Amino acid sequence: MLSRKLSMNSRARCATVLVVIGLVAAACGGNHGNAAPTASTAPSGGQTTTTAPSAPKFGTLDSPCGSGSAKGATDTGITDTSITIGYGDDAGYSAAPGLDKEMSDAIKPMIKWCNDQGGINGRKVVGKYYDAQVLQVTQAMTQACNDKVFMLVGQGFVLDANQETTRIGCKLSTIPGFAVGTAFASGSGMQQPIPNPGDEEALSSAYQVAKLFPEAVKKAAFAYADFPATTETRDKAALGYPKAGWKFLNCDQHYNIAGESDWKPFATNLKSCGVQAVVWVGSPDPNMENFLNASKQVGFTPIWATDPNGYTAAFAKWNGQNGGAADKVYVRQTNVPFELAGQVPAVKEYVDLVQKSHGTIGLLGEQSASAFLLWATAVKSCGSAVTAKCVLDAAAAEKNWTGGGLHLPTNPGDNTAPTCGMLMKLNGATWVKVAPGADTLFECSDKFVVKGLKTSAVAAAKINAQRIATAFGTFTPK
Repeated sequence: MLSRKLSMNSRARCATVLVVIGLVAAACGGNHGNAAPTASTAPSGGQTTTTAPSAPKFGTLDSPCGSGSAKGATDTGITDTSITIGYGDDAGYSAAPGLDKEMSDAIKPMIKWCNDQGGINGRKVVGKYYDAQVLQVTQAMTQACNDKVFMLVGQGFVLDANQETTRIGCKLSTIPGFAVGTAFASGSGMQQPIPNPGDEEALSSAYQVAKLFPEAVKKAAFAYADFPATTETRDKAALGYPKAGWKFLNCDQHYNIAGESDWKPFATNLKSCGVQAVVWVGSPDPNMENFLNASKQVGFTPIWATDPNGYTAAFAKWNGQNGGAADKVYVRQTNVPFELAGQVPAVKEYVDLVQKSHGTIGLLGEQSASAFLLWATAVKSCGSAVTAKCVLDAAAAEKNWTGGGLHLPTNPGDNTAPTCGMLMKLNGATWVKVAPGADTLFECSDKFVVKGLKTSAVAAAKINAQRIATAFGTFTPK
């Protein structure tokens, strides 16, 4: 049960998410948008009646896609018959091939799902793919600008802050799958389905892990890559986690983003320092996996805490093949886990669509699907007169957004970190839910967010009084 001290707003957000648990019976009915009329027998007279098909849905969300008569070249990338968007990932990064490809693997079937229903108000969605390869993000953004796409939707680029001079220069608006750099996370012309602002930190897992291991978190340290994206994340956590009772020793370990030839010295340093809880900042594959194996070799067995990107099927499979080396890894979860796909219609819908298109399923893919749905819902509300301003304003007006049940409730327009969270851990090759209890999907509390962080990244982004980053300029979508 949740604390009675939760605010009414927090309770409302929790209730919104809990609704999806009661939708087991609705799992697949008309969610694919192709339900046929059904015949039913009348109570008397032996007559049959034809029932009209139910409107297409994505989980709890009415589908924003369908036929219509929208017309007009109302903005860049829009014609009478089509809307062209950009999407992408870092799949071509040589140090981690396939990085975040689940994001593009989600957008492609979402576009098809929408177009199979008639597009949005009759306009078909056309997608252009961009591979930023981590280090080529400026080139990818330049190409998107030159291609004159309407907006970027559902993309995720690790070095997204590096794109901002180009994106803002060509006034390209976006609803991304995620944002990392503060300059982008608080940038002009963007809304996120699950906000990750640079001046706020989500602390649900910090509190949940501290409740489980109150003594261990008093002897903590960070392991993070000496890389802008991971350094920003570490700095936010360093300011936020102490609010949940964590105390950090002067023992942080900085690793090379491309990996290390020998991870045992890092594990030995943490062990010698007396560290009992490690906050890992980075990807599980392969760096964390290598660090965990090295820790096992030197007898270092702390509690590990990490962010949602740690929740992957590949990491679970690896753990099963490596003697449970990651059994003490705890992951903050923002999305409904795939283990609940049979109970939550939106998650099953996402899994079915991606599997049918032979793509990779992943948490970041869920976020991209949510970004597409947020974008499409906003486009539908704009009718014929679709402009970037109209779309972003409509997206910002969404309250308690869950992508139809894909994730915890958020308020995109406020650009505030979520006040809800779930804690997952590995048990061999299986992900298991640790907190909250079985009767609650996400635990919610206003204390789960710390606001007003003043990190070096926040200072560099030059966030103004409206919480908009100005370091690379600003623009107002039209």
